[in-house]
Amino acid sequence: MSESNYKREAVALSYDEDQFNAPKVVAKGKGDIAANIINKANDHRVPIQEDPTLVKLLGELDINEKIPEELYQAVAEVFAYVYQLDKQMKS
Repeated sequence: MSESNYKREAVALSYDEDQFNAPKVVAKGKGDIAANIINKANDHRVPIQEDPTLVKLLGELDINEKIPEELYQAVAEVFAYVYQLDKQMKS
């Protein structure tokens, strides 16, 4: 795929177990918007997990929409990855 045909995509998730029973989509976008989401994550030291298939599926959801049960396992793996990175950074 040539660079000119490539459009980066990003989806940001949030999970507050006190408010929600599932993570929800808090930001999503392609191209410049995706780059902005990624830059903001980097600025705030939020770990980034690259999974194009999961991003495509999550990108079909609306902002503030909870993830469907079918994606719980995949999203749980992302949160486990983020948790491990946070733990390593604190050590």
